[in-house]
Amino acid sequence: MKRPILNFIILFLVGFSINAHAQKEPSKTFAFVLGSWEMQTAKGKIIEQWKHNPDETLSGKSYRINAKGDSLLTETLKIKKIGKDTFYCSTVTGQNEGKETCFKLISTKNKIYVFEDKTHDFPQRIIYQNQGKNDLLAWIEGELNGKSRKSEFRYKRQ
Repeated sequence: MKRPILNFIILFLVGFSINAHAQKEPSKTFAFVLGSWEMQTAKGKIIEQWKHNPDETLSGKSYRINAKGDSLLTETLKIKKIGKDTFYCSTVTGQNEGKETCFKLISTKNKIYVFEDKTHDFPQRIIYQNQGKNDLLAWIEGELNGKSRKSEFRYKRQ
């Protein structure tokens, strides 16, 4: 009987330790996103680019490139600490009067990083999954008009 309780406590502490590490050093925890990522779509490409900043934050930009090669900045991104917590902040072109929306890191399990803002209209969650050196899966999810929605972004390193 003592064995299962001990195993549970060990698993809980390991999970807590991993999440605490992600909260302490986001620039190291999220280093896997650094660089340029591309996703081919029916209408062209989506490019997401990330860099490490001297202040230990990560900043990114997302572009859409149409079939003609014209590019459009769709959002600017940042992973940063606010107080003791780590946040994924997005400023979407043409939305929210140019103000950023921040999603709090709530989970870091199995190379999946979940950021959440339950008060946001859509999405309420932004998730990144580290799939190795050349593959990155991101998705947004939540409810919109009472319906559950999810959009996936399967990126390849450029």
